[in-house]
Amino acid sequence: MSERAIGERAIALSDVRLQLGGVAIYDNLSFDVGSGEFVCLLGPSGCGKSTALRLIGDLIPVNEGTVTVEGRTPGESWERLAYVFQSPRLLPWKDTLDNAAFGLEMRDPTMPVAERRARAARQLARVGLAADAHKMPAMLSGGERQRVALARALALDPHIILLDEPFSALDPTTRVRLRQQLVELWQETAKTVVFVTHDVDEALFLADRIIVLSGKPSRVVEAVTVTAARPRQVDNDPELRAMRRALLDAFATIENNTVEEKQ
Repeated sequence: MSERAIGERAIALSDVRLQLGGVAIYDNLSFDVGSGEFVCLLGPSGCGKSTALRLIGDLIPVNEGTVTVEGRTPGESWERLAYVFQSPRLLPWKDTLDNAAFGLEMRDPTMPVAERRARAARQLARVGLAADAHKMPAMLSGGERQRVALARALALDPHIILLDEPFSALDPTTRVRLRQQLVELWQETAKTVVFVTHDVDEALFLADRIIVLSGKPSRVVEAVTVTAARPRQVDNDPELRAMRRALLDAFATIENNTVEEKQ
């Protein structure tokens, strides 16, 4: 499948400063995400990757600087967003179909039940779970539960999907399969995706662009454009292997700097 052109800015963080609990999280953090772009936020644990999603989603305010989503404040744009978290957060008393419809139920309680179930059923089919709509969460594997969470997000028909390390708790085989499925869904739907990870290979497999964050107070160390055709195999592509080495070297430098600053 051919790669897509990236459109105008969907998300922009400009000179963002943030403190939480007296700890400086960001120091002049600035980056953009283009409309339709797949961006990975890559950085060491605790550097504020997930916090960036919370800023974009209007869950916390900035101290200084600006965050815009499609040219508006996060508070004006929250209905254009959907989240997929590390934990699928399914309701154990609802079946797969009603879990996939639950985001619609929360966002628009006036929507008729039949309509939201129909929308959820279409997305369950898209992620390969049409035959499992009747199952309860306890009957699903970890990968299947995460696909329900993805279907729940897609059912909202958001412009932007924010994913917070959604595959990190899964076994390696399931992670690889879901990464490829996510790329295919992104190519089909033209959504803007911001994906948080600390896994270099995951970022290289998924992203149009990788934004590397430093340790706290975090700033952008570099933004790496990945032009390799999809589907990607990092081990078999000399360019991707070279990018992996460079990113791992950058990680080592970040970790050394963090240790020195704490001493």
